Amino acid sequence: MRLFLGNLPFGATEDDIQAMFAQAGATADSVQVMRDKFSGKSRGFGFAEIKDDALANQVITACNGRQLMGRALVVNEARPTTPGGGGFRDRGPRGGGGGGGYEGGGRDRY
Repeated sequence: MRLFLGNLPFGATEDDIQAMFAQAGATADSVQVMRDKFSGKSRGFGFAEIKDDALANQVITACNGRQLMGRALVVNEARPTTPGGGGFRDRGPRGGGGGGGYEGGGRDRY
């Protein structure tokens, strides 16, 4: 089972999360703290993989809401990503401002 780990302290490492899971009586097969690709700093969430579903549910029960470095963690089953979920925001019938391409006015002129 893939677990979502939210509200992670920005200083938390994969080893910190494994230690917390060990206190709950489990070991994750893999743990990944999501990091900014440019700065390398934590983005405050991550994922863990535990192959045994019963053990994963035990971790959810034991660790959801638990304090780690002063922050209450969110631990639950990860939901699959939805296709086409990135980047597009409806800006109305004309699509928003910008240069517009013709005389820089931001309006379509034909």
